[in-house]
Amino acid sequence: MPNRLSSSQSPYLLQHAHNPVDWFPWGPEALQKAEKENKPILVSIGYSACHWCHVMERESFEDELTAELMNEHFVCIKIDREERPDLDNIYMDAVQAMGLQGGWPLNVFLMPNQKPFYGGTYFKNEQWTRLLANIADAFKKHEDQLAESAEGFGRSLNRSEIEKYGIKESEEDFSADDLSEVITKLSAQFDKEWGGMNRIPKFPMPAIWDFTLDYAITSKRDELKAAVFFTLKKMGMGGIYDQLRGGFARYSVDGEWFAPHFEKMLYDNGQLLKLFAKAYQVSGDSFFLEKVTETVNWLEAEMLTSEGGFEAAQDADSDGVEGKFYTWRYSELEKLVGDEMPWIRKLYNLKIHGNWEDGVNILFQTSSYREVAEEFNMSEAELLEKLKAIKTALLESRNQRIFPGKDDKILAGWNGLMSTGLVQAYIGTGDKRMLDLALNNLKFIQEKLMVDGVLFRSYKNGKAYTPGFLEDYAAVIEAALKAFELSGKSNLLDFARTLTDFSLENFYDEKEGFFYFNNPKAEKLIANKKELFDNVIPASNSIMARNLHRLALYTYEENYSEIANSMLRKMKELILKEPGFLCNWASLLLETVVPTAEIGIVGKGAESLALDLLQKQPSNIALAWSEKSTETAPILAGKTPDSTGNALIYVCFDHACRRPVSHVDEALSQIPYLN
Repeated sequence: MPNRLSSSQSPYLLQHAHNPVDWFPWGPEALQKAEKENKPILVSIGYSACHWCHVMERESFEDELTAELMNEHFVCIKIDREERPDLDNIYMDAVQAMGLQGGWPLNVFLMPNQKPFYGGTYFKNEQWTRLLANIADAFKKHEDQLAESAEGFGRSLNRSEIEKYGIKESEEDFSADDLSEVITKLSAQFDKEWGGMNRIPKFPMPAIWDFTLDYAITSKRDELKAAVFFTLKKMGMGGIYDQLRGGFARYSVDGEWFAPHFEKMLYDNGQLLKLFAKAYQVSGDSFFLEKVTETVNWLEAEMLTSEGGFEAAQDADSDGVEGKFYTWRYSELEKLVGDEMPWIRKLYNLKIHGNWEDGVNILFQTSSYREVAEEFNMSEAELLEKLKAIKTALLESRNQRIFPGKDDKILAGWNGLMSTGLVQAYIGTGDKRMLDLALNNLKFIQEKLMVDGVLFRSYKNGKAYTPGFLEDYAAVIEAALKAFELSGKSNLLDFARTLTDFSLENFYDEKEGFFYFNNPKAEKLIANKKELFDNVIPASNSIMARNLHRLALYTYEENYSEIANSMLRKMKELILKEPGFLCNWASLLLETVVPTAEIGIVGKGAESLALDLLQKQPSNIALAWSEKSTETAPILAGKTPDSTGNALIYVCFDHACRRPVSHVDEALSQIPYLN
């Protein structure tokens, strides 16, 4: 018999809809039942692409005896962390406050008043059943002690981030020395052998490389550009990248980008698309272009819905085995590749008995195309042409396999990150379909995810549900501003402004000067959290601060820049201390130390000049254009074409403009660099 999850939209919750566990979704019914019956609550949080979530489900949640134990003693609630990142943040914080390791699946035990007293991640069935019995017994005999412990964790959860991290507003001006300190600390952590950061497992962490590349461009530091390109090369050659179809997995379990955790998440790929496109713009290296093009091909073929939204994720598992869809037996490849096998074997480090576990191969490149071509007496062009045909044949064969499961819900924030990546991909490549995908996606968000002036987080089966979180507002605002820059469509600027004003009214805490992750007016939770640290997705507060900085340049509204500046001043000490997890904040610091150029282009030919300028200057400008004089955006007001109606480029700082010029190179000479 299906349980209460069967009416959910979430693919993750639906995966548990036929468990013998009497699961509830998060909501009043479950919470009131716990209070009425005075039962502890078990909150179990995961997501559909999570391998160990599937393992725990098979071992414990599908087991009748385990389910009996859970149903008798607990009110059991299942949460999709991607639908409810606010709850995930709260209970992940709680588990870490208990001195335990965080991760997913996340299993947390709460008192009937929702305050947590114990938790953990994955448990083997034997451990899990023992734990359930012990907690049920403890609740029966020592409820008062558990309640006391939960009160302590409740106080910890409600502790202000300002207090927790000792945040205070810096009175000193931002300087080039601050940036120098950040980049020195950051680059000391770069892995010189394999790229990325000196950590295992290896996550792409796009915000780190985005900041480093922008800093390298602005300071004209070629060795830093080289460090970014080296990392992106290693990533793009690694097993973390799907060599046949395009798209990146979430992370590699080793330090060499070799064996990935095979799930592909939309948020990673949106950010990496932006980063690889910028790398191509700056370097002209066709390797980066290949990764951009293939990733957009994957997105279009496997993640795009007919309405213009992008689905959330693809699982690591297919047919119950992690990575089965992506890996190859040597004999399979030999049959498909034939006489080309010697150089394919070299190119992808293939072994007869497999280069990974269970005798299978992950396609893993460690030599460049040029090196392999030279070794096998081919030109690089010849190798690439042959490789293209081989990839097509392998992909065709792979597509006959059972596909990985897919999380087909559409998330506003993740779509925003992908739209931003697509706009940058268009700037880098000039491929119009990439811009069209972004603009159609933003249209979809405006038409399907906006309901009565509120942005909703999730969409599935023709229905928007769950009001959005700060992450959603911030990422969609960023995408709308980026698309406005390219398209010149003033409705996108208006959309960004509307979402920003809503965020200020509903998420902003005037007392502390940061934004809550959840909207405290929308639902009462046991804690209202603020997300400050940049991780695999930049912090919603750092994205918001950069949006406010940029929006102030387009609209000339000082209130936006004052809030952004105050947020940055409060974060300054932390940025200097721990830049590895504050790189999106560091990007705002860079845009403040080296003033962001406000660029207006007005007149015939403005659109092509805008694209040319954005291609040649991939960082630290806020650009708007119009083919004729207009008042639609304050940044364009009062700017006119030349006497023949042809476009003029106005490079301005703090609303004061330099001499208008007709050519992009002249405009570029007016943009400052870091001395």
